Amino acid sequence: MTEYTRLRTLADPDHLPALNRDHIHERPALGLGDLTHPPRILLLYGSLRERSFSRHAVEEAARLLQFFGCETRIFDPSDLPLPDQVAGDDHPAVHELREHALWSEGQVWCSPERHGQITGIMKTQIDHLPLAYQGLRPTQGRTLAVMQVSAGSQSFNSVNSLRILGRWMRMFVIPNQSSVAKAYMEFDADGRMKPSAYYERIVDVMEELVRFTVLLRPHAEQLVDRYSERVEAGRPTSPP
Repeated sequence: MTEYTRLRTLADPDHLPALNRDHIHERPALGLGDLTHPPRILLLYGSLRERSFSRHAVEEAARLLQFFGCETRIFDPSDLPLPDQVAGDDHPAVHELREHALWSEGQVWCSPERHGQITGIMKTQIDHLPLAYQGLRPTQGRTLAVMQVSAGSQSFNSVNSLRILGRWMRMFVIPNQSSVAKAYMEFDADGRMKPSAYYERIVDVMEELVRFTVLLRPHAEQLVDRYSERVEAGRPTSPP
């Protein structure tokens, strides 16, 4: 098994103090598809600060996804080079990020809003995920949930940009999204999110991501099969 060195360890994965379990579905995708193997979700965040609220939000999302029966990976972008900084993108962090993307069936992207937009760190990670890579597709056909954190009042600039990027990467961006305003007030000293409407929205988004992932993953290859690519590859269709 490949040894990955850029995955963050999730502290207290089973501790969900802000979750009201009286109102939760432990298997939100039950009846929507085969649950034989857990949905595989990759989570990306957009800040390298020691107290990174986008990372804290992603960690809360990962705990919820594991509670819902998913397998999760949180990528640490701290040594990821800029696109084109290394010839041919031949860098261990780039290779590892692409392997995690290929492993995933769904993804979560969470960026801070900085100067009204997503951060460069967030965009760098996405820019290292090509539409096609050695005959494989790291993003196409996968589901995507988008989230953002803000220092000030609630905004949707970052999630809107992430939606555009997700569509460009030919992912299925789910309808719901999360935007946490004044994030510095929403997390305690240990980086855990306090009970709030913002936390409830993250629960909503993760429930929806699990449902859409289970619903779409058996059909992902067919859903991104394109006439133009068959023509370019000289690949005829099978007779009906």
